[in-house]
Amino acid sequence: GQEYFITVCTANRRTGLTKAPVANAVLAETHRMTADLTWRMRCMVVMPDHIHLVMTLGAWLSLGTAIRRLKAKTSGVLSASGLEWEREFYDRLLRANDDRLAVFQYIFLNPYRAGLVTARETWPHYYCCPADWEWFSVLLDADRPMPEWLL
Repeated sequence: GQEYFITVCTANRRTGLTKAPVANAVLAETHRMTADLTWRMRCMVVMPDHIHLVMTLGAWLSLGTAIRRLKAKTSGVLSASGLEWEREFYDRLLRANDDRLAVFQYIFLNPYRAGLVTARETWPHYYCCPADWEWFSVLLDADRPMPEWLL
């Protein structure tokens, strides 16, 4: 039941995760892991060489095992694009008093701050669960970042 902010990178930070087949496979697997109660996905973004996600861990797998499963289930599609996951991953336990808005903004803004999309565009490889989208989307400008967020 612990909540985590996770970053998983490609080996040597090689780019290619945002190729449609790869991004779709990564997003699909994270959704399957929500469906089978491995975790409850709150939000995530797929970037060219890494992913960020916020999730609440389920009761039956450890964090390390859950991340190994994600990597194993997506390694075939990564390999077909000449990629592999970095061996390690980065995690930060989110405590009750941690500011969720700051974490959600960081994840949402990642492609904008990296210059992958303009403030007038939406990033196609972003997901926010409906319950969180309900409160988070009202802070956006038509599903795009508020201009002051990009300063």
